[in-house]
Amino acid sequence: MSTVLSEVLAANQEYATGFGSKGELALPPARGFAILTCMDARLDPAKYAGLAEGDAHVIRNAGGRASDDAIRSLVISYKLLGTKEWFVIHHTDCGMEFFTDTVIRGLLENSLDTAALGEDGFYDVGTGPGSSEGNYIDWLTVSHREQAVVEDVRRIRNHPLVPGRIPVYGYVYDVRSGRLIEVPDATREGAVRSGRRIEVPDATRELSAR
Repeated sequence: MSTVLSEVLAANQEYATGFGSKGELALPPARGFAILTCMDARLDPAKYAGLAEGDAHVIRNAGGRASDDAIRSLVISYKLLGTKEWFVIHHTDCGMEFFTDTVIRGLLENSLDTAALGEDGFYDVGTGPGSSEGNYIDWLTVSHREQAVVEDVRRIRNHPLVPGRIPVYGYVYDVRSGRLIEVPDATREGAVRSGRRIEVPDATRELSAR
């Protein structure tokens, strides 16, 4: 058994010992909101957003990007479990800012070993073989932090499965201070809309989706 595995299992045993009434928590999040954020190990949404078990949905991926799968989770979050407000939270010093699609595709073609990070970015230290399958993935890297938050909020706001009544807020978490910093342009993009234009094939009418 690896050291990490034994530590995780020991911690879980201790946690389960004092689990108590948490086993009676309801399925829908008690505070009625969801957070889309990065998987970075320095981010603890429970602490920076004041969450306890059962409070909110937290969706995490590399960069906290509004990928198809993230939006799938958000749609389930509101449609089936009743969340009414959403946050998109990126962060400073994000690894997704240190490479491009071209870079990671090249690294993966060289080898499947873990790359190293130097002053000039990531470089490969493996011996191969690698794979070209990375060429078929949109890695959703970040070239401008605040603009990426705006783009993600805008994509969520304009998605045909997202109702206009749900506000979407845009923030950046500062890994040096622990503070959430609003991205005003993102929050404006995510503001509540009373209606939405829907394009109907072979028709000229407009419908208002609420």
